[in-house]
Amino acid sequence: MEKLSIVKIGGNIIEDSTALKAFLKLFSNLEGKKILVHGGGKRATHIASKLGIESKMVNGRRITDAETLEVITMVYGGLVNKNIVAQLQALNVDAIGLTGADANSITSDKRPVKEVDFGFVGDVKRVAYKSVNKLIEADFTPVFCAITHDGHGQLLNTNADTITSQIAVGMSNLYETSIYYCFELNGVLEDINDKNSVIKHIDTKRYGELLEQGIIADGMLPKLENCFDALNNGVKSINMGNTSMLTQENDSFTTITL
Repeated sequence: MEKLSIVKIGGNIIEDSTALKAFLKLFSNLEGKKILVHGGGKRATHIASKLGIESKMVNGRRITDAETLEVITMVYGGLVNKNIVAQLQALNVDAIGLTGADANSITSDKRPVKEVDFGFVGDVKRVAYKSVNKLIEADFTPVFCAITHDGHGQLLNTNADTITSQIAVGMSNLYETSIYYCFELNGVLEDINDKNSVIKHIDTKRYGELLEQGIIADGMLPKLENCFDALNNGVKSINMGNTSMLTQENDSFTTITL
């Protein structure tokens, strides 16, 4: 099977124009077929504040009421997405910016109300991987923002990490897929206070040991659960680290396999 790389970047890179420019250069040099997924929560919070709209968070997750959804649609789908697409075009990458509503590519269910009503937040239900592949086969590079839809005309704010893993699962029907989660740390760390204590490889056995030792905890727990869910559903490998893992020179990042 041909290889496909799916790269996700978070808000800290998006907020720093120098870091974003450097990342997009690395992404443009990445060989083979590829997809980019981005968030933009920090920018959305900043713009909402300027508009006098308070951002409400519960356990690090945004409550998306109707007003907030308007801001997110403008910021993720417009400002951030089109800025990234324009910069990629300048690097000779023929990028096409998308939400999950475009080409009906990602449908979600509105998250049911349990202890918290998250509002217009989506849980991914289906990725139309054949539609996404039509774009790839036409030599476009899809750039997805963190918005999906419910199939009935409603846009939904959706976690970008989840979008990344679900796109990868869908595309694994057609390609050997690898995910690259780019974030601030150099990888999964053995000691949170030592940025160089990167665990270079985690498989199912090692994952169990790290859980027992309490090394994987807090915010890293859902990330790793998400990773193993994707691996169990067809994804070949998942890489976590800073943006330099997209280069040949850097081998200090975490690779996760079954």
